[in-house]
Amino acid sequence: MIKLFSVISIICAGLLFTGCASTAHVEKARDINMNNYKTYSWAEEAKQSKPASDKHKEIAEQNIRYSVDEQLQKNGFRQVKSNPDVLVSTDFMVEKNNKEHSDAVYTQPTTRTYYNPRSGKLNTFYYPSEFAGYNNYSVSVKEGTLTVTLIDAKTDKAVWQGWATAELNKANISEKEIDKNVKSIFKKFDTSN
Repeated sequence: MIKLFSVISIICAGLLFTGCASTAHVEKARDINMNNYKTYSWAEEAKQSKPASDKHKEIAEQNIRYSVDEQLQKNGFRQVKSNPDVLVSTDFMVEKNNKEHSDAVYTQPTTRTYYNPRSGKLNTFYYPSEFAGYNNYSVSVKEGTLTVTLIDAKTDKAVWQGWATAELNKANISEKEIDKNVKSIFKKFDTSN
């Protein structure tokens, strides 16, 4: 009995954690062999002074770059300062979205007491709660989408793109959430044709 309970607990915990994971998607150019690319460099953004409202995003951008660097190097890429095979570009977007919820609704359990003249006693019947339908409603949530794009340095065309979308619990994305999303994107990184 204890073994059965342990197995059920492990399965439920696994389903809970996989339900919270972000879903990653990738696209690769059809005629590209990713094995031809070995070096990378970050795409240069225009060096503009950022408004004060964007200053809080700088730490998140640095964490995204660090995490992407780590995953690219695990996949055999080497960062170089000149003549890279691919340029790496990232984008992070936060938007409000409506999430639909559906909760089951049940009636209140009741009891009914009546007098039985034959036995001379009071009898009580218990009526359990019954399923009454669903209560459907929507909740406003913040979703963050992280996109990583690899661009061929010679042709200036995107050759690979991966993105992951996850619900954010706070105003800013945490380092853990960044790592989790970047790892889920690069799990699907495939260099084969």
